[in-house]
Amino acid sequence: MKTSRIKFVMLFLVLAFAFQFITTSILGLETRLFPAGNSTSFLGMGSATGWKSIVSMILLPVKLILIGPLIPFIDFLRQEPDTPPPFFLIGFAVYWTILGLIIYYLAGKFKARKQ
Repeated sequence: MKTSRIKFVMLFLVLAFAFQFITTSILGLETRLFPAGNSTSFLGMGSATGWKSIVSMILLPVKLILIGPLIPFIDFLRQEPDTPPPFFLIGFAVYWTILGLIIYYLAGKFKARKQ
């Protein structure tokens, strides 16, 4: 089954935004790749540092790839107190589109080599 490049990148963007939303909002993990020490989650469990630490350790490699290169961009935008949220969304979308295209290209090369 062959997936088009646009379809793959759109699916990658949706899944990356969903991953970012879940890890930041629901689990309470910060964008700086470390678990939030005293924040509460939507799950109503309060500050459960034990499970947050374990989840953070498991998700750290994925968050490092998805958000790591964007940390200087995020820090630059946070200097201004009234930065509109679309700037963050646009930055994430541009980086994740490039990342999705690279993954699509590498997957195509790997598949062609395997055949």
